[in-house]
Amino acid sequence: MTLEKGIAEQVAAFIAAGRPSSRQQSIDERRAGYIDSTVLAGEAESRVHIQTVEREGMLFRIYSPLRGPATLPTVIYYHGGCFVSGEFATHDKQLRQLAFYGECRVIAIQYRLAPEHTFPAAHDDALKGADQIWQHAELFGVDKHRITLAGDSAGGHLALVTALRLKAAGEWLPAQLILIYPMLDATAYFESYTCNGMDYIITRDTLLSGYEMYLSGIDPHHPEASPLWRDDFYGLPPVHIITAEFDPLCDEGEALYSRMTEQGVNCTAQRWSGVIHGFFQLAGVSRSARDLMRDVAWRCAAPGRE
Repeated sequence: MTLEKGIAEQVAAFIAAGRPSSRQQSIDERRAGYIDSTVLAGEAESRVHIQTVEREGMLFRIYSPLRGPATLPTVIYYHGGCFVSGEFATHDKQLRQLAFYGECRVIAIQYRLAPEHTFPAAHDDALKGADQIWQHAELFGVDKHRITLAGDSAGGHLALVTALRLKAAGEWLPAQLILIYPMLDATAYFESYTCNGMDYIITRDTLLSGYEMYLSGIDPHHPEASPLWRDDFYGLPPVHIITAEFDPLCDEGEALYSRMTEQGVNCTAQRWSGVIHGFFQLAGVSRSARDLMRDVAWRCAAPGRE
């Protein structure tokens, strides 16, 4: 397969620039670069209502359709950024579209980032935020029976670990998980880390340097650092995994599908061809990104669809 045209142009520019390494950037430069990349996300959907709420020291950004019932199916969303970058602004366009096309409420959680806050800060915030939404479902306008935990990259990792923590606590579970090219294995075990690790903008160095700053001395085999290798997936709700053909994380996402299926989880997976890690945020240049948005929105509108 070959890259989609719009993505191929971005990759060619990256290679022509000498494959700049995230390791050579300051954390401020890395975060600013993520913000700058949002120009590739397409137009901002205006047919939604947006509200920012603070509760118990945590910030939530709530996206809602302009019309609809007071209580809606809800997506609790964790942004990507390799545990070191990302915020409401980096995912604003995607979450606007998800709320509009899914006719659902989307609640983004801002979790703490490394290197200022290391493991398990992001994991703890992810769980605390989800519990806040559950406990105050009426205030947030959330249908407790139709909650999706979703996220991309590091956010997919957080969605999965949050669900595992919730399952262990035995208090509540979401209706489903949607994991968009999740970071799952801090050991970089799989071949796609080598085959796709240099040329496709989000490189091996980008991903591993994020792990290194966040884990800060924690064994990469720790079950919450590399949840792929866990044996306690049984009992999770349905899971849908999205992978990208030219992503260093492609193999581990597909390995998660195999491991979950072996452990009795109702799991589906789809590999998107011709695209790279982060393509969900490239709707301005990628047809696949636009198609994926519609697919994710369709799933979130009625959890459990296949």
